[in-house]
Amino acid sequence: MTRSKQLLGAVSSLALVALSVSPAMAADLGTNAGVDITNTVTVNFKVNDVSQTAVQDTDTLTVDRKVNLTVADVNGTTTVVSGETGAAVAFQVSNLTNDTVDLVLSLDQSTTDSGDLSNVQFYVEDGTTAGFQAGEDILVTYLEDMAEDETRTVYVVGDLPGALTAGDQVDVNLVADAHATIAATGTGAGVKFANTAGGNTAGVDTVLADGAGTVDNANEGDHSDLNSFVVANAGVTVSKISRVISDPVNGTTDPKAVPGAVVEYCIAVINAGGFAATEIVVSDPLPTQVTFAPDQFGGTGDIVINGSLDGSGFCTGGTPTDKSYTVSTTTVSNPLADVAAGATSTLYFRVTID
Repeated sequence: MTRSKQLLGAVSSLALVALSVSPAMAADLGTNAGVDITNTVTVNFKVNDVSQTAVQDTDTLTVDRKVNLTVADVNGTTTVVSGETGAAVAFQVSNLTNDTVDLVLSLDQSTTDSGDLSNVQFYVEDGTTAGFQAGEDILVTYLEDMAEDETRTVYVVGDLPGALTAGDQVDVNLVADAHATIAATGTGAGVKFANTAGGNTAGVDTVLADGAGTVDNANEGDHSDLNSFVVANAGVTVSKISRVISDPVNGTTDPKAVPGAVVEYCIAVINAGGFAATEIVVSDPLPTQVTFAPDQFGGTGDIVINGSLDGSGFCTGGTPTDKSYTVSTTTVSNPLADVAAGATSTLYFRVTID
């Protein structure tokens, strides 16, 4: 895939003000940039053994700005399905600068993975509910007024490509770039920090002290880390078996599949994947050699849904339901409840052999 770096447009001032809710704080990083360190020296002396007025001098040193920041992935990889929309991976972004800064966010997409994330957006955790919540967390393009030692959780959210297969991986590098703050709220970040050239000046100089990340170099005023989406196996299979319930000659004792026999079909939906299977609809057109047998499971029980498998592998349990057979198409069709990852659900019904 083509490596690309995406910058996103401006967001509302309301969202950016809300960004400051419940920041995580780290250890103190030292004296803040711009603080004046004043030191006054006093010299007492005598002349001809007579005390003289002491002399003094004062030196003022302004603390310079040491720019440093980190981006770190949270929770490792995130399991997704092919074509999933609004998928999210989490990062923690920390301002280790001895000053308040704006951190501009961008995404650097890998060239060696299985595809690129599209419709990329950045959100900041608002603290109401843990994990990404599109209706709660705050849409941003940059982190405004990041205080010294402050950490914020940032979610990279986007849509996965279609036609991915189990085990495919989509890698994203979140990059945070340190900029100066500006007085107006929600109007964008200030200028990008750069090393102050030459010797120490009387004002606030800037020293870039950041380390190297996954796609950036050290001492450039930015940092990055990688997180990944990994495609899970859908894992849904279906199994259909039958057993003879009775026949006109033997009844229910060792019945055989002769004309007039009642046969039970057991359909099992098996989810061996990592996600719940939803909106399941079973559709089973009957062969011409059999006739659907209604009311086999009570007066309104044409079929039984959402059951399980017994120790012999046959359907058991579940809820009887009616009106699931269409005469015109000779088809049994009915929805099933969601099947959780690692679970099985069944549908079963009976027919008579013609």
